[in-house]
Amino acid sequence: MNPHWKGVFPAITTQMHKDGSIDVDATAAHAAVLVRSGVTGLVFLGSLGENQSMSADEKRLLLGEMVKSVKGRVPVLSGVAESSVAEACRYARDVEELGADGLMLMPPMIYKSPDPRESLHHFRTVARATGLPIMIYNNPISYGHDITPGLFAELASQKNFVALKESSGNTRRITDLHNVVGGRYAIFTGVDDLALESAILGIDGWVAGSGIAFPEENQRFWELTRKGRWDQARELYRWFTPLLHLDTHPKFVQYIKLAVQEAGLGKEWTRAPRLPLTGAERKHVLAIIHEGIRTRPKG
Repeated sequence: MNPHWKGVFPAITTQMHKDGSIDVDATAAHAAVLVRSGVTGLVFLGSLGENQSMSADEKRLLLGEMVKSVKGRVPVLSGVAESSVAEACRYARDVEELGADGLMLMPPMIYKSPDPRESLHHFRTVARATGLPIMIYNNPISYGHDITPGLFAELASQKNFVALKESSGNTRRITDLHNVVGGRYAIFTGVDDLALESAILGIDGWVAGSGIAFPEENQRFWELTRKGRWDQARELYRWFTPLLHLDTHPKFVQYIKLAVQEAGLGKEWTRAPRLPLTGAERKHVLAIIHEGIRTRPKG
């Protein structure tokens, strides 16, 4: 079991109607645009996909419909963000039956734990509940569980752990991971405005966020890094960076959904407790998005 995922696996938003109900058709339409842009995988129901604000039934419904819509063109991964180990195991088994190709497994979301034993127990137990390949999501800034290179080495014996999403915000981790776990996992960056820095240090993929509003440019940038065309990649990155910064704010869901809307690929509606942007903050974010659209590089 080693699919060795690589390339751009965007974390797609869950499109919604203004009343907060899920818009399955709009989500599928956006996914189709991303597939056409050249991505090599899709991650539904991650943090950007508002996983934790959905009911268990809604998540299963959406994931099943997305599997049907994508039709095997690229791997379909589902985020797993359940609060308890038992519910995470149940969800992993269910989406495997629904036809998902893999999981992006987050740490237990019920509380921030300083005890790595608890994080490791969570990851191992969920992995044993499914035959699907798994990307482990490390985001200590948001979730309070830090999976260090040494802990990834401890998890290496679980064969269906095949990739990791490194979102600590510390690019030193990428070199440390290479030194500690070698080629055991496919290494993905999950921090948009560290994509170039991470690519230089050596990664296999990128779980992109802001780029879902600019899929062609996002894919072009990634391909430039694969070809080692660093001068061109740097030039494109300088245009892209104000937009990529939208991914690293507590309101990243609202910011990126607004970018998706302004790019004509969906709507900004979120589900409470997240509310639409208002006032000076909305004007500021719109100014960034509109400037990006106005100065969009030619292909």
